[in-house]
Amino acid sequence: MRGMYICLCNAITDHDIRRAAADGVRSFAELQTRTGCSDCCGCCEAEARSTLDVAIAQVALDLPILVAA
Repeated sequence: MRGMYICLCNAITDHDIRRAAADGVRSFAELQTRTGCSDCCGCCEAEARSTLDVAIAQVALDLPILVAA
């Protein structure tokens, strides 16, 4: 399962963002540093932030995060 592309410029999927949250990313700036998400044209920033916020909330509640293997 590949997931939905969030950042087309850097080929970052929702799964990549969820995995980053599971690996400890807790801010959008950190997500950008680790993945390059939204550091080109910026069109995906709102969706990337939203996806990251949901993933961080899932981590905080200790809910399983679905990520591709």
